[in-house]
Amino acid sequence: MEVETRLVFPGLSPLYRRLAPYGYALLRAAGGLIMMPHGAPKLFGSFAPILAKNVLAPLGFPAPLAWAYWLGTLEVFGGAMLALGLFTRPLAAMFAVESAIIALFVAWPKGWFYSAPGGGFEYPLMLFVIFLVILVHGGGRLALDRIIGWEV
Repeated sequence: MEVETRLVFPGLSPLYRRLAPYGYALLRAAGGLIMMPHGAPKLFGSFAPILAKNVLAPLGFPAPLAWAYWLGTLEVFGGAMLALGLFTRPLAAMFAVESAIIALFVAWPKGWFYSAPGGGFEYPLMLFVIFLVILVHGGGRLALDRIIGWEV
C-alpha cells in the first residue's frame, strides 16, 4: 500500500525521482570515505602509538599497537572498499563495532555534543547508525558486490 505524499515543492518532483536511485549509494560512499582520513594518521603518521597508549590499552585491548595499525588499515582500505560497495556487509559490521566501542567507551563520558572538549558521542553514534543501516541493507544496486554478482 503506497501512501499519498504531497511535496512542499512539487516542482522538484522530477529531480527527486531522478536522484532517488543514487541516494543509498551516496550514503554508503560517504560512510566509507569518512573513515579513510581517520585511518591515514594511524598508518602513515605517528598516531598509532598514541591511540594504542591512550585509548586501546586503557580499554584493555591486548597488543594495543597491533590493534591501532589494524584500525588504520580497516579505515583506509576498508573505507575505500565500502565506498565502492565491495565486501559491504562484513566491512559495515566491522565499522559498526568500531563506532559502537568509540561511542560507548570513549565518547560517552564526554557528553553528547561532539564539539565538547575531547568530543562527545553524537558523531560516533551517528556513524554507528549509518554502518548498521549499511549492514542490514547490503551494498545496494550500485555496489561492486552486486555488479560482480556477489552479495555477502
